Order: sequence, then C-alpha cells, then structure tokens
Amino acid sequence: MERLNLFADVLLPLPVSGTYTYQVPWELNDQIKNGIRVVVQFGSRKIYTALVCRVHENPPEKYVPKYILSILDDHPIISTGQIEFWNWMASYYLCTEGEVMNAALPSAFKLASETKIIRNPSFVEDFSNMNDKEIMLFEALHHRKTIEISEVAKIIGQQKIIPVIKTMIEKGIIMLEEELKDRYKPKKETFIRLTSIYLKDEEKLKELFDLLERRAKKQLEMVMTWVHLSQYGSADMKEVTRAELIKRSGGSPAMIDGLIRKGVFEIFEKVISRIGTVKDGVSSDTIELTALQQTTLENIRESLKSKDVVLLHGVTSSGKTELYIKLIQETIDRGKQVLYLLPEIALTTQIINRLRKYFGDRIGVYHSRFNENERVEIWNKVIASTPDKNDQHKYDIILGARSAVFLPFSRLGLVIVDEEHDSSFKQIDPAPRYQGRDVALYLAHLHGSKAILGSATPSIESYFNARQGKYALVEIMERYGEMELPKIQVVNVKQETRQGTMRSHFSSVLIEQLELALGNKEQSILFQNRRGFSLRLECETCNWMPTCKNCDVTLVYHKNNNQLRCHYCGYVARVPEKCPECQGISIKMRGFGTEKIEEELGIIFPKARIKRMDLDTTRSRHSYQQIITDFEEQKIDVLVGTQMVTKGLDFDHVSTVCILNADNMLSFPDFRAAERSFQLMAQVSGRSGRKNKQGTVIIQSFNPGHPIIRDVVNHDYVTMYKQQLIDRKKFNYPPYSRLVLLKLKHKDPKILNHASDTLAVSLRKIFGNRILGPEFPVVSKIMNQYIKHILIKIEREASLSGMKHKIMEEIENFRKEKLYVQLKVITDVDPQ
Repeated sequence: MERLNLFADVLLPLPVSGTYTYQVPWELNDQIKNGIRVVVQFGSRKIYTALVCRVHENPPEKYVPKYILSILDDHPIISTGQIEFWNWMASYYLCTEGEVMNAALPSAFKLASETKIIRNPSFVEDFSNMNDKEIMLFEALHHRKTIEISEVAKIIGQQKIIPVIKTMIEKGIIMLEEELKDRYKPKKETFIRLTSIYLKDEEKLKELFDLLERRAKKQLEMVMTWVHLSQYGSADMKEVTRAELIKRSGGSPAMIDGLIRKGVFEIFEKVISRIGTVKDGVSSDTIELTALQQTTLENIRESLKSKDVVLLHGVTSSGKTELYIKLIQETIDRGKQVLYLLPEIALTTQIINRLRKYFGDRIGVYHSRFNENERVEIWNKVIASTPDKNDQHKYDIILGARSAVFLPFSRLGLVIVDEEHDSSFKQIDPAPRYQGRDVALYLAHLHGSKAILGSATPSIESYFNARQGKYALVEIMERYGEMELPKIQVVNVKQETRQGTMRSHFSSVLIEQLELALGNKEQSILFQNRRGFSLRLECETCNWMPTCKNCDVTLVYHKNNNQLRCHYCGYVARVPEKCPECQGISIKMRGFGTEKIEEELGIIFPKARIKRMDLDTTRSRHSYQQIITDFEEQKIDVLVGTQMVTKGLDFDHVSTVCILNADNMLSFPDFRAAERSFQLMAQVSGRSGRKNKQGTVIIQSFNPGHPIIRDVVNHDYVTMYKQQLIDRKKFNYPPYSRLVLLKLKHKDPKILNHASDTLAVSLRKIFGNRILGPEFPVVSKIMNQYIKHILIKIEREASLSGMKHKIMEEIENFRKEKLYVQLKVITDVDPQ
C-alpha cells in the first residue's frame, strides 16, 4: 500500500501571523487529525506545542518543511468552528491568531519543553562514519547522560547545530529525549475495597467476621465500617476512599496495610474531578412569575423569532434572573448548551448558587480564579459534551467571566450576557484586547444561536443598536413584587462642610441613616471607588508628594501594612518620617480610600460589624465568596467597597446605600465618564430596598445639581441616553463611530515623541482629521515606559476591515525604521 506524504498546517501560541506547514512522519499518518496538539521545532532550537488546523497533501512552495516530532492527543481538544472563531477575533482586534490561541487555551495545554539529546543505546561505536564535530558531541555524552540542545553549540564550537544533530540522528548515533512536561496532572484518590473472594461470596465474608471477632476486633471494626460506607450488597454500592475509612473507623493506615497483607482489602487509585458536584436541581417550573414577568418572557420569545439578539432593559430587582432561568430550561430541553456571562467573579459566586438550585451539576463554572488543572477539567467536559440526556460527563450550562467564550462549545443554543454594560468585559492586556460582550455575540452568530443582553443601565452602544432595530428591545420597568425603587437623597458636601456638620467624610444625613439602619438590624453598603487609606501624602510646607519611581503617579498610602504603594506596577516604599525635599515634618494625608472609610466608621460605630470588599481584601481564591456569604447571613452590618459592590449582587436586608464621592467619577477625563457615572450610581443604588421595603440612597457631592446626578435621582436612563447621544454625535464618538487606539511605548521620551509624530503624520495622509493625537494619556509613564496615544475614529458607514488593513500596513512600514526597533505599538480596537 502506497504511503501518502501528508502535511499539517499548525498554529503556534506565539505572536506570529498565520499557520506554518510541517510534514507528517509516515508512522503518524493514521494519528494526525485536525484539532489535536503536536510537538514541532520552530526556529533553530525552540520546541513548541502547536495545534493542527488542516491536514493535506500539498507541500509548501517557499521552504522545505520540518517534520512533526510527536502527537500529544488522541482526540481533538477544540470543537469544529473554533479556529474560524479565533481567526475572526485576530482580524477584528488586530492581533495574531497565535495570540488568540494563547489566550483561549488553558495554560496546562501549552506545554513547557526543554529538548535534550541522549546516546542511542543500540548504536555500535564506529568512529569511521563520524566527522570531528560528531565525535566531540558523542564523547561528551560519555560523561553526561543528557545534553540540552542549547549547550551543543559550546561543545562543538559552532552556532549551526541543527544540521549536526540531524545527521547524527539519521546515522542512529543519538536520539532526542523530548522532555515535554504536561502541566495538567489528573487528581487521583486512593480507594479501598474488599478483595474479590469476599466481595463476591457473602459466606466467606461471614467467616472472616467470625475470625476477626476472635483475633482482631479493631480490624473487624474497620471491615464493618467499610461494609456500612459502601452499602455492601445493595444495587447502589459505593466506592470508599482510604481517608474516609480511616476517619470513620477510627483506625490507622497501619491497620489497613495489615488487612491488605491478609488478603482482605485491596487498594486502587482513581482519577477524580476537582470540580465539586451537587445533586440534580428542582424543576424551574416551581418558579412563579408575576404577570409582568410573564408578559416580558412572552415578549422575549416573540422577539427572538425575528431577531438574533434581544436587549433586556430591566430596572434593578425586576426579576431578570428568573426570566433567564426559564429561557435556559427551554434551551437545554432542546438538547442545546447555554453560555451565561457575568463581568465579575464576585457575581459568579452568588449567581451559581441560585442557578444550581434548578440545574444542579449540569452547570460548569469557568473563570480565572480556577487553577489550571480545574480549567482543563472543565474544558474537557465541554468538548466531550453530547446531546445524550444520560451523559454524566457534560455541562449544559457554562457560567463564567469573559474568558468562558473560548470554551469548545459544540451545540450552543443561547448566550446570555448579564450586566452587559460593564467595562470588566473588556480585556486590557495582553492581546487579544477583546470585548467579551461583542465576542459572545459573534460566537452566538457562528453557532446560529440566540443572544440576550441584560442590564438595568445598558451601554449606550447597545441601547442605540436596539433603538435602531439591530437588536430587539424588551423592557421591564417595575421591580419584582411591586417593590418601590429606592428613595435617593443628594447631600451638598460643600454646604455641610461650611456648616461644620461633616464628620470626617460622612455627612450628618449619612450618619443619621446609618444609625437608623443599625438600630433596625438592617445592612448598609458604602461605595468609594478608590482603595487604600489615603490617596496621597503631601507636605504642607513645600507640597512635595511621594511618587512611584517607575510610573507617573503618586503613591497611595495603605495603613494596614504601613506602606506607600503604586497601583500600576506594585512598587512599594516606606512612609517618610519627614519631607525629603524641605525636611519638614508636617506631612498630611489627602483624599480617602476604602481602607480609611472602614477604619473611621469603626471609630464612629464601634459596635458595628464592618467589612471591606476591594482588590486588597479579595486576593485569595475564596475571599469573594466568604465576604458575600457573611453579608448574606447578616454577619456584616456595613460593607465598604469599590466597584465590586455595585454589580448585580442581591441582598435581602440592605436598606441604606451611600455613594461617598460622586464627583470623583464625574470629573474623569473620558467621553464615557457621564455614562459610567450614571451606571455606577444607578447600579449601587439598586442594591438597596430589595425585599418589601423602600431603600434609601445617599449621594454625597460638591455639585448636587449635576445633570447626571439629577438623572440618577429620577431613575431616568432615557434622558441621560438622549443627552449623551447629542454630545457624541457632535464630536463623532461611539455609537456614531468606531475607535482604534494606538498606544506607543518606549523608555526614551525623545524617541517616543519623534516616533509618535512620524506615525501620526503618515496616518493623517490616509485618514485626515479622523486622527487625534499623539498625546500623553492621564498616566503617561508606567513601569519605566513612556506612553503616547493616537486615536483613530472610523465612521459607522465606512468599511471597518478596509480601514483596519490600512492601519496595520502603516504600522508595519513604520516598524521597519531601525530607530523604532524597541518601540512598542499596541493596537486596541473599541477601547473602553
């Protein structure tokens, strides 16, 4: 039978464009297939794990292909269409397919490698067939069992080592010992069972009991414990772990070893899941919808007949989650999968408990707090998922943060993006810098499935698309059970300060309301969008402020560990005893963060149980869940937090919410500042009064008459939306244009200025006044890299792909200049 010369186009997890063609060794012809991982040599020395995209019989025309070294998988690890999805992401977000692959695959799938050579044990020493370089390397292997390829150049005294190694392998002198280390380690647990003689014969077991009764009562107790735990003899006989048997019997490992030697027990290992499982949930039919919810559900169903995307605009606590549950049930009843995206892991923690009540262990959870082994297990369960109702190794519902869009879905039927407005859906670094909401919509389109975007404060772009007819719009403007929207009170901080009624950063109105809530055994949430204790230290004499040595920012004081810390690069400095500039000792704290709020509240309300939820208190894996659980169980009276406390959390006993510094958000220099301020204030306001009682919201501001604050007080999203559209149309910002941001970075500001001016000039020749900049951003230096921005506005009606192609052409031409070799140009499509 004639052997075919097969070739494989493979994708490498590197920032290189396109695929590379490798030849398949004849002995691997039957094993090669699309979607599996292979080991390849890329460049002169490096070994990588690559993904097979296409198998064919066409050799490359421009180069002689290298051979694939080995195959790592028996079955594809990606689903059909995933490569197409990655290609679209690379094209849209102006990055390489390898960068998308690198972001998509769990890190345990991307193997670490170090190639070594060893002597071929079957080689008969014959120096007549070897040249001087080969003899030198062969003799070196007499003294060392293995030699890394990177060391070969030093041994033989030449840089071109691959031809020497290749020839020696062909002569059978040496072999490659590829030490590819698969970082995924299945979790194994040790189990104990009766040997077959006792397992199958109850009479023999009774004889054993009699023997142990006379001679070894402790061992009898352990065997009896095993019988009880395993439900011996029943149809639902269970496996018993070694650890559980020791714990329940009160025995010891030595006792088990003794029973193994007697032929009573035998030991075996089994791969178990790291993902906790729960029992099947109760039927979603038990959810009783209100008349308004039922009408809204019918409107969504009707809208999905004509549109692929529905924007569900529902005020906070309107019962959107119950509608999602009904739609999820309908989807999985059709044998389809559901992807449920949330912006924050904190939300995932709470929502998963609500969904598992109805769907049990049909739900998989996927986010960055899982370790790499857990992520591989979830990935494998998704790829192995089939429509078979009795399949125990599948997930019908995936709940996760933005990275869940990369999972290998094969039968996706519905995508839900909850809190779709949230900026956390945007990936900042590294590439691909994607928008999770938009990517999820394309994923739904690719699978021919439907999508629902849900929010109480939709993004202006999404609401614009709905009003223009691109999406269907369904609204629910009343709270569940006819609960009232919270009463919002704006406090003039300037006036209270003048009157002397402010107590630290708390107005008299807030103090009074907190006292009332504590007296009524109710809970409160205080929102301050800055962590740390003091935002900066300042010398009262010369106005000196401590700054980061790596970044163009002031250091934030953290009292908990008495440090000054940079929130951009992590640089830490000690707190000075006196001003290093003027030697003055009058150094004052300016501004306040969550840490200071927590401490000062404790002084004012010493009996209150106060907890903080920000990046500093939620670094450990389960810290989110612990704080949320404690708050739900009313172990916390006052929760102080950053944006984490604003995002869709549902607590039964919160009566008071306060936004401590509204002006900080409104004054941010960004065209989205007004929209984001409205969203944050409206979202955190929605945490109050959620169960049978109207809540109270206090907004502290130096400018209480600001239009955005007025819209928040009136719960008036539409007025805010209309005003923002007027401003954005005037200055040609989204939704009337698409943005591409170019970030240029270099350690030398002079080279950066010259380079950014040069690139801007060349871009203006093509794009004219669509180019803004170059200009320094608010933070112009991070980690010793100076930064400049060039912003490109592209009209909605223009060809986006054509424009992007021209941008990339100009950047490639620009990069050819030797002066700019070390300059970084980062492209960010749809920046947030």
